[in-house]
Amino acid sequence: MRLVQVALRAADLDRAAAFYSTLLDAEPTGRFEPPGLLFFDLDGTRLLLDGNAPSSMLYLEVDDVRAAVDRLRHDVEITTEPHEIFTHEDDRLGPAGTTEWQAFFTDSEGNTVALVSFESNPDRPGSQAEAERG
Repeated sequence: MRLVQVALRAADLDRAAAFYSTLLDAEPTGRFEPPGLLFFDLDGTRLLLDGNAPSSMLYLEVDDVRAAVDRLRHDVEITTEPHEIFTHEDDRLGPAGTTEWQAFFTDSEGNTVALVSFESNPDRPGSQAEAERG
């Protein structure tokens, strides 16, 4: 099973299109009026922005949470600054040997969006860096 689509509430599709085009550095893949649906592609998973969708939360992986927040800081309300969540000892919830960082902000439509990055811990046994050296 794989995730096919995530829907977020968007009261103003033009504003949401501008916001997510900038955030994702990509243009929408589809827009349908009526009923007022806007789509983006997230590496094979559809992001649907819809005025009738319930509010929800989206977690987006970025290369570096701190750099992404610095880039967005003047355009969004950062609700939680970048911080370490935990270190992945195995691959159950993230890449083994990495530390997960997250930050949260409010998008143009009032939804909470999280940014997530996985940073290598080169000195930890079983880390990606150790595997690459081995």
